[in-house]
Amino acid sequence: MDIVDQLKAFVATAQTGSFTGAAEQIGISNRLTSKYVAELETRLGVRLFQRTTRKVGLTPAGEDLFARAPALLDEFDEMLADIREDSRGFTGMIRISAPVTFGEIYVNGMLGRFGKQNPELTLDLRLDDRYVDLASEGIDLAFRLGQVNALTLKARKLGEFRSLIAASPEYLARNGTPAHPDDLKHHCCIIDTNLKTPRRWIVFKDRQEIVVSIDGQFQVNSASAACNLARAGHGVVYSPSFALRDAIDAGELVPLMTSYQTSLAPINAVYLEGRALPKKVRALIDFALIDIRTENFS
Repeated sequence: MDIVDQLKAFVATAQTGSFTGAAEQIGISNRLTSKYVAELETRLGVRLFQRTTRKVGLTPAGEDLFARAPALLDEFDEMLADIREDSRGFTGMIRISAPVTFGEIYVNGMLGRFGKQNPELTLDLRLDDRYVDLASEGIDLAFRLGQVNALTLKARKLGEFRSLIAASPEYLARNGTPAHPDDLKHHCCIIDTNLKTPRRWIVFKDRQEIVVSIDGQFQVNSASAACNLARAGHGVVYSPSFALRDAIDAGELVPLMTSYQTSLAPINAVYLEGRALPKKVRALIDFALIDIRTENFS
């Protein structure tokens, strides 16, 4: 019997905790799933599961195998997909992670354009502002903003973005327009807790760094939410340009202190170190590298 089928039955059983759940997951009968697992146990000469009338649980040997088998099956599937894709185009799935606002504003549309060129490819986009663990969550590629320091990851720089300081015309009419960074100390500032230093805004003038400690009524963990609060007149916002661009173009927000600059930060494509990168993932990175040049993030 095919060892791959046996391993797939084993992994599905371990993930679902039952032969019935595994059978539904991989699309075969309950009896055949149980048979594949039993044949794998015979092949290895060890018990992989402790069976009860209600569920199955992993033995120590089963836990050891389950720690390695999913990655092995993924690599096997990727190898076959690469061979098929050489002649048929990209197939299968790419699991992608991105920050929420950047994902909604840019990555979502970029994947739509990439998907249009690759209709047989499934793209699974997961938006989350935390730095997800690519290995444990099965992520093939992550888009991340700012420096990447993890030793287990490789990063490819796709572009750069700046942050902007802005407020609504209504807010400025009520409170005046700050002309110098120090003026922000006297304004209600909207605090984006996703920033590296949420309460310390940094700008530059003639290569000199100016750091301002700010305060305000509202703090949020979303650049999009911070932008919406600023549009509603609740204060001054300091957020990535891609989050503010549409509101500025519509006249709902006004850029402030434009003679000062903020530092450029990288936009990276990130993937696991030490694993062969599937062709479809490399193709997506290359597509994003070209596509992102058409965007005005800096």
